[in-house]
Amino acid sequence: MNASTTVTPEFADLFVEEAANPFRACIQGLANEPVTVLALLRRAEALLRREPDFAGLGDYSQRLIVERLAGGRPRVCIIQGSADHPAHLFDHEHALRAAARIWQNGGVPFTFGLPVICDGTAQSNIGQSYSLASRNHTAMTVNINFEGHSYHAAYVISGCDKSPTGILSGLAAADRARREPQRGAAPVWAVFVPAHVLKGGSIPAGTRRKLQDVQDAARAAGDAQLADDIEENCRYILQCSSDEAFLGMLNRAVEQHLIDRPAADAILDELAAATCDDKGGICAFNGTGNSTRTLVSALGFVPEGSELLVDEAPTALIARNVNQLFRLINKPEYSVCEILRHNYGNAVRIHNATGSSSNLMLHMPCVMRHAGFDVSLFDYERVRDAHPVPDVFAHSLTEGRDTFVLAEQARAGLHHGMTSLYKVLQDLGVPMRWDAPTVTGRSWGERVAALKEAVSPALPQERSVIRLKPVRDISGTDIMRGNFFSSCTLKVSGLSTDAYERFNGKVFVVRYYENEMQCTQDLRSSSLEQTLCAMPELTPDVLAAFRRFNGTPADEDVMAMVSNGTLAFAFIIAGQGPRAFGMPEMFAPSQYLRHHGVVERTSIMVTDGRYSGVTKGACVGHMVPEAFEGGGIGTLVSGDLLWVRLSDKRIDLLDKDAFLAGGIAPLPDAPFEARRELLERRRAAIEARQRQIAACNILDSVSSAEYGAVPLAVHRRATIPWSF
Repeated sequence: MNASTTVTPEFADLFVEEAANPFRACIQGLANEPVTVLALLRRAEALLRREPDFAGLGDYSQRLIVERLAGGRPRVCIIQGSADHPAHLFDHEHALRAAARIWQNGGVPFTFGLPVICDGTAQSNIGQSYSLASRNHTAMTVNINFEGHSYHAAYVISGCDKSPTGILSGLAAADRARREPQRGAAPVWAVFVPAHVLKGGSIPAGTRRKLQDVQDAARAAGDAQLADDIEENCRYILQCSSDEAFLGMLNRAVEQHLIDRPAADAILDELAAATCDDKGGICAFNGTGNSTRTLVSALGFVPEGSELLVDEAPTALIARNVNQLFRLINKPEYSVCEILRHNYGNAVRIHNATGSSSNLMLHMPCVMRHAGFDVSLFDYERVRDAHPVPDVFAHSLTEGRDTFVLAEQARAGLHHGMTSLYKVLQDLGVPMRWDAPTVTGRSWGERVAALKEAVSPALPQERSVIRLKPVRDISGTDIMRGNFFSSCTLKVSGLSTDAYERFNGKVFVVRYYENEMQCTQDLRSSSLEQTLCAMPELTPDVLAAFRRFNGTPADEDVMAMVSNGTLAFAFIIAGQGPRAFGMPEMFAPSQYLRHHGVVERTSIMVTDGRYSGVTKGACVGHMVPEAFEGGGIGTLVSGDLLWVRLSDKRIDLLDKDAFLAGGIAPLPDAPFEARRELLERRRAAIEARQRQIAACNILDSVSSAEYGAVPLAVHRRATIPWSF
């Protein structure tokens, strides 16, 4: 090493152990890449020289960069996101600080950025059909760059939605491919540093008065439900998801002439302007963004102290993270695939304990299949069913316990984030792989043993997001079966205990929609209840059968039957699966259902698409086979009857004649033959609708949702058995 450059003593002799060095075997990379490193380090030095503790970078000439590349020093890529996503506002500065430390440690830093789609921005428009595809494209892009430029390790500035699992999938695929004997390559090492948490907004006083005027007008017009719905939504921290609910409610108000369109839009604009803190970050609700933060932390990829930031990562913390990454190099037991192998079962149980997003039911098998492991939705189910995991995450958007508060509690030293969660589960006797490695260099057992308590006694339990005693026994996501489909998911953690008991064992009448927009139009309407009650399929004999099974013979009035839950509806949105339409989130209709006081108490939503991580209520998704593939969900019509038994994890299509006669009998199968012409018409409609999506983003060569909707080549190669 050149004497004019001082290397951190701990890493002065660190060279990557590999059979072949591409930068020695081929002169072109050695000629091309040093200028990119040089430019990166110049920018890093310009930023850091303003900091009093900056020790300098020494010599970083092209000659010395060539020397490091040719000599086998660690080649580390810093993976960052695009600045048009709120989670990545500070990535540029973060990457420069990380690059400086990599160089100081004797390594060679590189950086590349990725497009990161914001699921909030993509809601209720064609952007949602690109959302899941972006995960697969991210995995391919990361893998292509990582392999094409022969990096050894990755420092990942982890963001929101599907980006982190896409990046992890791409790195896992590279690690698996490098294990082929003929490659002669070192494995892949990585650390993930999640973006800070975005502080939720609050409704401005003037805007709240305008909303109150709408509430008063609604009550005067006899629509107390609309007034109550607005009041309920005002209890939430202001966020993009609550803004969407306000949109639906104000649309109802406009429809009833309680407010005009320009005035309603003005309120929505005021809410939007007050929603996000200008520091950006990952939204404070426990949606897919923070659920993915939880996932990469539970998998052991996040250095301690970096999991729950509330602001831009400081230089000293970034330096510690880079040091930790360097300590993993040349240790195969800390490679990406090995960490995944040992931690996946742990992550399943943490997912249940924290009530995380049902989107992870796609992303978790996706990551494992990219790592070569034959993992599916049913492995998640086996781990989940082997030992009950209670809900220990008292997350709330209305009671001062959102993710930003969780992060503030961590900053104050009142808990230790993921290590605290592991300790709570240990204290509750939940079996975990305590010997599983983490990027800290310590196993989970060692990390937990270092804690005196999971949560400081100085933090009252009623204010703590992490609870020492179970919030309730039911938690996580259930895998459902039925006579007209293979599997689907239900986010039990999104259901209150009362709702779970209320829906369990009921019969629901189907209201069928061929796409999300049709359902959204109904749910936004101020006359929703009247529309439902006027369904021609609700004949007197059908209503009488519902009174017998779900209610009492005294339930004479149809509207009263809806209000008290005797007449329950299943909103079916089909044709939304991966191959049909990119598997968009049914966030908008689920949000309108969630914030419609009457119908929300009596109805479920079922789709072969998926839901936002923030979705609450009885929302059933990921139904396989999807309608486009001939799944039974595509045979349903308005008026069909579904028997929902949550405790048995079943949803069955009923024999309607038997139900009318006073019995209850599931059909042997979906009515494929009887409704063949209908299926053909619906498939043609899906194919026509597909043309709205650019051809390069059609997911027509992916596995089913049971296997993570991964590219078929990835699906075929995932042959390594896995067990917990």
